[in-house]
Amino acid sequence: MEQWLIYKEFRFEAAHRLPNHNGKCSRLHGHSWQGRIYIQGNKLIETGPKQGMLFDYGDIKEYIQPLLDRYLDHYYLNETTGLENPTSEQIARWIFEKLEIAGLPGLHSVEIRETCTSGCRYMKK
Repeated sequence: MEQWLIYKEFRFEAAHRLPNHNGKCSRLHGHSWQGRIYIQGNKLIETGPKQGMLFDYGDIKEYIQPLLDRYLDHYYLNETTGLENPTSEQIARWIFEKLEIAGLPGLHSVEIRETCTSGCRYMKK
């Protein structure tokens, strides 16, 4: 069976602190966060203006943009996400769960990179 896995990248600037960390990350600091939303499916759209697509990238953006605007971009993540210890892992799961609640079809995983060398991907089995 054919399978496609597509992604849409997003970015945001935000501060956080990891109060339980035993190093400098326990202090308030910020990152230029990067992320990807992965959509998986086995059937392309057959007709219309989106023919040949699994899912329109612009439609994926419509799901992530409200989260960026209301909770992530230029916010203090400890406050806006409700996460006490907003690690990359926790933020990836938080975004995934918000997209899942919003009903994003084919949601496979969410990847978050807090630096150019460090990040994670969250998915449910």
